Amino acid sequence: MDPFWPRRSPHFLACRRAVRPLTSPAVIGLSGGPDSLALAAAAAAEGKDVRCVVVDHGLQTGSEEVAETAAGAAREFGLDAEVVRVAVGAGNLEAAAREARYEALLAYGKDVWVAHTADDQAETLILGALRGNPSGMAPRTDRIVRPFLGVRRADTVGACTELGVAPWHDPMNDDPAFRRVAVRTRVVPLLSELLGGDAVPALAAAADRIAADDALIAALADLSPTTSCAQLAADAGPVRRRRLAAWLLSEGVPVQGDQLAAVEALVVDWHGQGPVAVAGGRAVVRKGGQLALI
Repeated sequence: MDPFWPRRSPHFLACRRAVRPLTSPAVIGLSGGPDSLALAAAAAAEGKDVRCVVVDHGLQTGSEEVAETAAGAAREFGLDAEVVRVAVGAGNLEAAAREARYEALLAYGKDVWVAHTADDQAETLILGALRGNPSGMAPRTDRIVRPFLGVRRADTVGACTELGVAPWHDPMNDDPAFRRVAVRTRVVPLLSELLGGDAVPALAAAADRIAADDALIAALADLSPTTSCAQLAADAGPVRRRRLAAWLLSEGVPVQGDQLAAVEALVVDWHGQGPVAVAGGRAVVRKGGQLALI
């Protein structure tokens, strides 16, 4: 073992095991938080062909220093690292920042490793369910790879302690105005209390199964976007809803469960109803057997 890495490190070992099966060159999206620092360290310890990219969104005072510190930590692990500054567009802050971040990371033309944990997976399930669309993250989505979906947040934090590195703590992670923070700090602890044990494993397992089911449906069915009501009516419900969602997303419209159900009714329960309001101040109408956005 390289003397740089601690001899006894059960949390870090869990992180190292998670990245061992991965072989392709990759870019790691590094924020400087415990999850992404643990991912970078695990990749370095396992000799993976990766480089770290710290995306500075410029949304907080001192973000440049935070970004440079994160890049410096990765270099201490023996990895190449750089800081990329991006401009965040208008609209929902979380969504706009995520879009800018992934655009910057994917520009390298390699797989992109992100450090979502099992705890993140559990939160994703709950947030999706509250929007009427329970969902889960897949270990891989195109070039986005999530090696840590089976790793707990306690392991990434513990790994940083074992390595003697001080992760950055994003103050936005303490702001309950963000739904994910509220779910993390209020809902998951309450569910664990009601369950009489840790609720995350069961929630994450359910999200894993949903993601696997989505992948199977995508492999077996035509999920290409369409506005043809005849084609959509002939599809099974799960396929129809995914094709509708794909169409809305291709038009830049975020998908919400209640709105998607109303749009689906234009296909399967048509009785001359008026426009269905969707996100972004737009609406879906049915005309001449086709759906259209206005």
